[in-house]
Amino acid sequence: MLCSWVRNISKIQKTTKCYQIGEQLRYLRTPNRVHSEVIVPAAEKITRHEKSTENRLTEQNQNQRDVAFDFGSREAHVPTFNLAAHVNNSNTLQQLLSLGVDLHSIERRKGLGQFVLRLDFEQNVKPYLTFLADNGVSPDDFGQMITKNPLLFKEDLDDLQTRVTYLKSKRFSNEALQRIFTKNPYWLMFSTRRVDRRLGYFQKEFHLSGHDLRLLATKEPRLITYKMEHLRKSVFTLREEMGFSAKELQSLIVRKPRLMMIPPDELVERFSYVHNDMGISHAQIIQCPELLASREFRLRERHEFLKLLGRAQYDCQKDLYISPSEIVQGNNFYFVRNVAKSDLQTFDLFLKTR
Repeated sequence: MLCSWVRNISKIQKTTKCYQIGEQLRYLRTPNRVHSEVIVPAAEKITRHEKSTENRLTEQNQNQRDVAFDFGSREAHVPTFNLAAHVNNSNTLQQLLSLGVDLHSIERRKGLGQFVLRLDFEQNVKPYLTFLADNGVSPDDFGQMITKNPLLFKEDLDDLQTRVTYLKSKRFSNEALQRIFTKNPYWLMFSTRRVDRRLGYFQKEFHLSGHDLRLLATKEPRLITYKMEHLRKSVFTLREEMGFSAKELQSLIVRKPRLMMIPPDELVERFSYVHNDMGISHAQIIQCPELLASREFRLRERHEFLKLLGRAQYDCQKDLYISPSEIVQGNNFYFVRNVAKSDLQTFDLFLKTR
């Protein structure tokens, strides 16, 4: 009985099918092997069912691989341009550094780093420095001007001279030109026709005299080259939403031209608090336009502290009068000691508990 059972097992092991199963079992027991490396005996034929299953698995793996590597349409990563790597080999960059130019600020703006690196100091930079010096700009200001507007070296020198001559014909002094070019070097990028239109807009809109127009442009040179859409919105806000008359608006703009560069929404919020909560009239605002130039939270802190002390009194006809201009002057220490007549510890405690 036992012998016949052994003979039957031997016969079964000799069959091809069992041989295949044995090979597959040995394959499954072997670690770190890839399924694609299964060795099938050469004499064995794969059935149609096995082929279709293998094809489906291959297609699924291919689809998964495609999805895994499908990152969508993305822009190629552009390496950051670094001027510091070229300083040792560039005489122009060395000269610019000696003038006080901030190369890091320039290289952060797209395309300017490559533009500056291509400049030759003797041919492309030095003639412009001579031009600026001849028109009253101090060499100490060269670095600041070039940092703000290195594209100045793209302009034709004859065009720049024409623009300076135009401003001198409008009776701008050398000191005024120096301040204009230093504070707003982009002014030199504007053609004479464009600058003339801008100056004409301010003169017509606010009925300014030639003196007031020059004062406005010199106080805030950036205003003349500011976005016209923003300027028109600011004029509408000051005139229609805040209720300043033409005469008041004229005085306000000449005294504090920077107000027109503040976002209109912020300007309305400041005016609302100053006029409605603090009770300061239009006439007082005209005399102290710094109220509208100061941040609202700063005004609120100081006014509420004065109110707590019983000193929030801005009428000059009454006792304990505090000038509105004093509210926005100095730091907190100056305000507490000289305006509120209190101490800094009390003011700090007030800020923590309000």
